[in-house]
Amino acid sequence: VWDGASRRVVDFEILPVSLLGRPRVDVTLRISGFFRDAFPNLIDLFHQAVTAVSQLDEPPADNPLAARVRQEATQWQAAGLTPEQAEGRSRYRIFGSKPGAYGAGLQGLIEAQNWTTEADLARAYINWSSYAYTGRGEGKSAPEAFESRLKSLQIVLHNQDNREHDLLDSDDYYQFQGGMTVAARALTGRSPQVYFGDHALPENPKIRTLREEIARVYRSRVVNPKWIEGVMRHGYKGAFEMAATVDYLFAYDATTRCVADYMYEGVAQAYMLDKTVQAFVQEKNPWALRDMAERLLEAHQRGLWTQVPEDMLNRLRAIALQSEAHIESRL
Repeated sequence: VWDGASRRVVDFEILPVSLLGRPRVDVTLRISGFFRDAFPNLIDLFHQAVTAVSQLDEPPADNPLAARVRQEATQWQAAGLTPEQAEGRSRYRIFGSKPGAYGAGLQGLIEAQNWTTEADLARAYINWSSYAYTGRGEGKSAPEAFESRLKSLQIVLHNQDNREHDLLDSDDYYQFQGGMTVAARALTGRSPQVYFGDHALPENPKIRTLREEIARVYRSRVVNPKWIEGVMRHGYKGAFEMAATVDYLFAYDATTRCVADYMYEGVAQAYMLDKTVQAFVQEKNPWALRDMAERLLEAHQRGLWTQVPEDMLNRLRAIALQSEAHIESRL
């Protein structure tokens, strides 16, 4: 329900299933710290909607949310909670980081290569994301409830409403979408379907698989000569942006397995094996050149980049060593 004057959503109306023409959908939100701080009214509104839909007397096939709430309320009571506590916990659908904290816990692990298996990434994501929010301004630690949501997950969807950024522009995207994906896979042994919602044109939204979106970003920006030429005008910062793109591509693959081998090879060719670009990065930001080479070698070592010509691996190793020597000579 929209307020015409302010153009804001101020309430909700429950549509009958006959009008929807499909079953209802049980949705879990993983909100950011910024969203938590800026939009407590929307958290409250969404939680009210969850509560209202969970109280409808509808068949489980039409209302899986209500069916799961009833099932879990019984389970939580059997575990020792009071009926009120059990019912409240069974309705948790909004999760985020601890009050006052931001992020999803994966950036440090990825940057420092401080993880061994996917279970390490999943554990960090769950530890950082398992605070339930119900609109009363406080987050309650509820790891068991969050894991229950992840175990029943079928689809992970990230929506974006602008084209000023893409999925490989920031660590936030892989932390939140990739983190939820790897956590669900670690808990269930199977990968959920992962989608990207492009809402840059609200009147014409487009839903793509994450693999399709990553491929689109790879072709349109990552190895686009015009983009590379553009960032080269920015010296040190431009080289940093190239290295960050490689990091985020790798991190998305580590969490969602959505990056094809040809993308790693294409990045290696465009950023490091191209003589002009290599010379630019070596001069302006040798740390970036070393980090990109090491990240691509790590992708191979972790089994993410499998079909790699041995000659290319040797050239990347040489670049990493030469860059390290160049850095030390400047200290």
